[in-house]
Amino acid sequence: MKNVKEIHDKIKKLLYSHTGITLTENKDIMISNRIEKLKRNCKYSGEIEELLKLIENGQYVTEFINSFTTNKTHFFREDFHFIDLRDRVLPEFAKNNQTINMYCSASSTGEEPYSMAMTVEKVREDLNSRFNATIIATDIDTNVLQYAANGIYRYSKSSKEFPEWIKPQKYFKRRIEKNLAGEDILIKANDNLKRMISFQVMNLNNPSYPFQKNQFDVIFCRNVLIYFSTEDQNAILKKLFKHLKIGGTLYLGHSENPQDLINYVKRIGQNIFIKEKEIV
Repeated sequence: MKNVKEIHDKIKKLLYSHTGITLTENKDIMISNRIEKLKRNCKYSGEIEELLKLIENGQYVTEFINSFTTNKTHFFREDFHFIDLRDRVLPEFAKNNQTINMYCSASSTGEEPYSMAMTVEKVREDLNSRFNATIIATDIDTNVLQYAANGIYRYSKSSKEFPEWIKPQKYFKRRIEKNLAGEDILIKANDNLKRMISFQVMNLNNPSYPFQKNQFDVIFCRNVLIYFSTEDQNAILKKLFKHLKIGGTLYLGHSENPQDLINYVKRIGQNIFIKEKEIV
């Protein structure tokens, strides 16, 4: 095997060229672990150097992306955003019986868009309204998108993922899976949630996005920008901003900021931003 640093540098370069994701020096242990995952995904038993050459030539690109993207998420992560969605944003659409169009920019295994959909259902119940809602949820990893579309999750009664105001039994069907360790509780998203969400493959680093100008009332872009350089974060935010309506809400992750958008938004809460004007 070549020098480990050379291999890691090659992987970082390939990942950036295909996704725009920047892996820093402190990700070297992760890269080493993901190399074996890559070989398994490709069903490849040869040397990693030869596999990387094949990827450079256009083979196994999907498997490569799926192996090196990170998919850490859970239901109602940073739940204050969902509380804002519940209390401030959705009631206006319910009152006027308007359709709300939302976008989840890094849906991973689906917990975030399903949390958005559950919040919609909760407001519909509380306000006795049947206003329409659409959620487009994208990710670059095809494996997690399929997982999300299936909508089946392991569930523990001791889990703190669901806030007190959400009763998961209203939105998921429960079933038992027997295994060597005993039994696991599985929950499957009901049809009302699934109908609301469209899962699609998309790379945030693409030059443009397949959406209309001012298409969305709400954009969730949380805990994904951290994987990009500052310059690329700025570019992604500006592209997303074109598709957010004036008065629409942008939710960012706890360690992210609006970069050059700061003069075009009003901050109203913990990484909650209202679009006030278009970028000229």
